[in-house]
Amino acid sequence: MAYRSLLRVPGAAFFPLGFLARLPYATSSLATLVLVQAASGSYAFAGLAAAAQGIANALGAPVAGTLADRHGHRLVGTLTALANAAALTALVAASHTGRASMLTAAALSGLTQPPIGPLVRVHWSRLLHARARPDLIPTAFSYEATADEISFVAGPALVGLLTTLGPTAPTVAAIALLLLATVPFALSLTRGSTEDRKGTRTSRTPLPRLPLAAMCLAMAAMGTVFGAVQTGVTAYSNESGHPGSAGLLYAVFGIGSAMAGAACAWLPARFGLRRRYVTFAATLLLGTLALVAGERGQVLPAAMAVAGVTVAPYLISLYALTERLAPADRATVALTILCAGGPLGTATGQALAGYLADRHGSAGAFLVAPVAAAAALLLAVTAVLAHSARTRR
Repeated sequence: MAYRSLLRVPGAAFFPLGFLARLPYATSSLATLVLVQAASGSYAFAGLAAAAQGIANALGAPVAGTLADRHGHRLVGTLTALANAAALTALVAASHTGRASMLTAAALSGLTQPPIGPLVRVHWSRLLHARARPDLIPTAFSYEATADEISFVAGPALVGLLTTLGPTAPTVAAIALLLLATVPFALSLTRGSTEDRKGTRTSRTPLPRLPLAAMCLAMAAMGTVFGAVQTGVTAYSNESGHPGSAGLLYAVFGIGSAMAGAACAWLPARFGLRRRYVTFAATLLLGTLALVAGERGQVLPAAMAVAGVTVAPYLISLYALTERLAPADRATVALTILCAGGPLGTATGQALAGYLADRHGSAGAFLVAPVAAAAALLLAVTAVLAHSARTRR
């Protein structure tokens, strides 16, 4: 019933267009790994290029969020999509030149990445408050997490299929999606500006820096898991003699996650948000340990599906906690700061896993994931204990 009510709010075209709009982000990291590794012949350099892309995205996303809060979601979403298409075009051209140009173009493609996830979540929050349906916000966030995970199923699968046409094909497809889907979707969003109709600017509420930094670090831990798994499956596929299967294998990781994300809409209210945070951080650690065991036991596809179930519930908890922490007039920048941790962590995971993959194969790459998940659990426990201590005072 909750999802049926949600469908009636923004209009039918919003959902397919929104899904296509997020596919460039879902394909960018793996597509960059495939393109740069093919051009350079080095996993370590490919991991470095993907890391540069992720770090630049982590730096650029909060700036884009701040500009969106000040000047409007439509304007910022459209301009970043156009700039990102240009940067990816430069990356394709750079793959025929040298390593320095590839590294620069990869960084530019990260810096200009449109912050679709934060923009659409703020859009939902404002739209549902305007329609007097704030009770549907958790359902909207569950839907967005599910759509994210489905995109991370479809995105890597698309990369895997297109790689058979050549290493540049996935990046070219991302450029087409940016122009044909992300730009129109950005134009459909609420303006989201802190300026009123007369052009006067409202006072700006300070952000809760320490709690927001903790959420960003928690997202970075999740990103490190993603980066390690992406690099691990790429190495595993090459070791098995089927390099084109990397995207398909990584897509399995998202199937269980998408199903778990959709189910989160029906979690009972008595299962509080902070309890969910710690619980799902613990299950994430168990899922990454299953990946390591699955790689060693030659049952990696099954382990990927099991581990994927632990991903979306953890991410939904992070988004919901950050949305609760953020002042209403700073919601976009707060969520972009949270999301900045993702590519930063992915960059770290790819760099570390790439280094280990060159020396120890896929087994070394996958070991990075449970270390990052253990850090996520430690952060969750620390954050909840700190909150409990503050509420007792």
